Amino acid sequence: MSTRNLAPLVCGRRTKWAVLAFWIAAMAVAFPLSAKLTGAQENDAASWLPGNAESTRVFEFQQEAFQSGEELPAIVVYERTGGITADDQAKAAQDAELFTSLSGVTGDVIGPLPSADGEAMQVVVTVDPGDGGWFELGAVVEEMTGIVEGGPDGLAAYVAGPAGVAADFADAFEGIDSTLLLAAMSVVIVILLLSYRSPILWIIPVFSAFTALTVTQAVVYLLAAYADVTVNAQTAGILLVLVFGASTDYALLLVARYREELRRHADRHEAMAFALHRAGPAIIASASTVAVGMLCLLAADMNSTRGMGPVLAVGIAIGLAAMLTLLPALLVVAGRWIFWPVRPAFGSGEPTEKGLWARMGRGISRRPRVVWIVTSLALGAMALGLVNLDAGVMQNRDAFVDKPASIAGEEALARHFPAGAGNPVVVVSDASAADEVRAALAGTPGIADVTEPMVVNGVAYLEGTLESASDSSAAQDTVIQVRESLHAIPNADAAVGGTTAINYDAQEAAARDSMVIMPLVLLAVFVILALLLRSFVAPLLLVATVVLSFAAALGASVLIFEHVFGFAGVDTAFPLFVFVFLVALGIDYNIFLMTRVHEESKAVGTRRGALIGLAATGGVITSAGLVLAGTFSVLATLPVVAFAQIGFAVAFGVLLDTMIVRSILVTALTLDIGRWMWWPSALARIPGPAPDTPPPDLDFPETEAAASGT
Repeated sequence: MSTRNLAPLVCGRRTKWAVLAFWIAAMAVAFPLSAKLTGAQENDAASWLPGNAESTRVFEFQQEAFQSGEELPAIVVYERTGGITADDQAKAAQDAELFTSLSGVTGDVIGPLPSADGEAMQVVVTVDPGDGGWFELGAVVEEMTGIVEGGPDGLAAYVAGPAGVAADFADAFEGIDSTLLLAAMSVVIVILLLSYRSPILWIIPVFSAFTALTVTQAVVYLLAAYADVTVNAQTAGILLVLVFGASTDYALLLVARYREELRRHADRHEAMAFALHRAGPAIIASASTVAVGMLCLLAADMNSTRGMGPVLAVGIAIGLAAMLTLLPALLVVAGRWIFWPVRPAFGSGEPTEKGLWARMGRGISRRPRVVWIVTSLALGAMALGLVNLDAGVMQNRDAFVDKPASIAGEEALARHFPAGAGNPVVVVSDASAADEVRAALAGTPGIADVTEPMVVNGVAYLEGTLESASDSSAAQDTVIQVRESLHAIPNADAAVGGTTAINYDAQEAAARDSMVIMPLVLLAVFVILALLLRSFVAPLLLVATVVLSFAAALGASVLIFEHVFGFAGVDTAFPLFVFVFLVALGIDYNIFLMTRVHEESKAVGTRRGALIGLAATGGVITSAGLVLAGTFSVLATLPVVAFAQIGFAVAFGVLLDTMIVRSILVTALTLDIGRWMWWPSALARIPGPAPDTPPPDLDFPETEAAASGT
């Protein structure tokens, strides 16, 4: 349905009530379902693995052969400088007995095992989190922590190992929905209060965005429960931020155009109909760009990345529907008073004609070529920070903003035991080659010890202890050597897995995903822009500016992470996520600007149209950028480095795109290139003033309807 056909339905004197009734009913059905989304999340290892990787094959064998590939070892470390005492040994032995009675503990509790230097002991406890993944581990690890406390004076004890680290991740994500929602709503409300300068107008956009988010979460829950769509904590957190931020952005654009039309039309229903007709195509194009960009994630190898695509696309689609139906219906029901204390009276002047953005446009128009060249060089200089980009699987000690207990335990383990203890290399092979495989595994440099083969259904299962920490680059090098050795054994059909192999495969998959998905996103964005603007040149330049903006934002972020925040590096998937969000969302602001420039150029020429477009959209696009940057920045409230990095980089990139790229670079390019921006459409053949013509006064042309008095 086009916006021309949608307007009478949404803005009709009677039909607006039907629209409100529909959304009230949808909210009533969705609210209880949305609360179930957390329970439907899959935070087990399978939801994060690369789909076709060798380590995934090993993991699947573990699940099939041992009923639960989700079992994780918790390693309890006891440490005393100067040497473990008899009382310390008695405490560790007593704790080991108590661990066996805990719910979720499976198999034998091993230990206490002393270290070679006599200053530490370890107890290995296998924990099965069941279907709850991470979130079930927290309760077991908390009970274990309570047991180990209260030992002899001077004895330090930690719950570490994969189970301890996973429990700390679960704790970091606990309450993520409420935390992010409250933070996002607070940021949006403050920005809307500053933008609208009205104590009541903000309520309608926030309520509409909250409704869109609730319905989205309900639909995603149904997809997770009945359509086999994978949703994990990472996806749920980004979904909340994206839907709330993008929906508010669309609301800002529509409200700005509605306020503009209220000055030209006495009847608010008619004003909203024109606002929908004028702003609707830009909003639809913007949402389509984001949704298609998200769907490009379906081409990913990483299960966590691939599952995110359709979930985020659904969220954008529902946010779009709410902003084009519920929001306008609520606004026309409320009437002009909702803008109090500055109500847009019929026939009053348009304040943006003489505002900041109008003055900026006139300044740019004096030397547009100099402006875009200097701006491009400045952005290019910021992009030089990419030479410091170190993307890889982050070590556990670097993954948290603060140091949780499990990381302190990992450090204690590394001081007294082989660094890879408790997180072995896992090998499966044909049982007939088990001895040869074991010999090759034991002979690989970097492997400290190898278990005897366990044969299940004709498949041999072995574990090798790493000399290096399992999350280190040295451990990954060892895994690569193990694979080279074992793959060379004839008829062994050996596969190497375990945490280190998973990390390596995830790193390789992320690199492959970037090479495939980034061009897909750019192609999708270009096609949508070409259809919207009926041009080849404008979409090409707009895509180029967004890519430059992405490179500048990423380069600057990398330098800030290294020299200000002291982060050790960035996560494997970080560049891809930042690219998808910045390109898909950053192009929104170019769409908002250039659709208005295209509209005005038909009446007054490209040069004057560019100045009018900047003046008319500058304020609302800046507000939209602040909203989106603010909502993404709340990801930094989570104590996980990967989320903090994504939140900061996307927020910084959105502000850069809003303040510099869209307002200065794109405007200067449009003024310099002129009507050829629209080539090969007919608009490119309409001559305009020469580039050195003095900038015109901004006299906003009336719409056709206003001029004719209808």
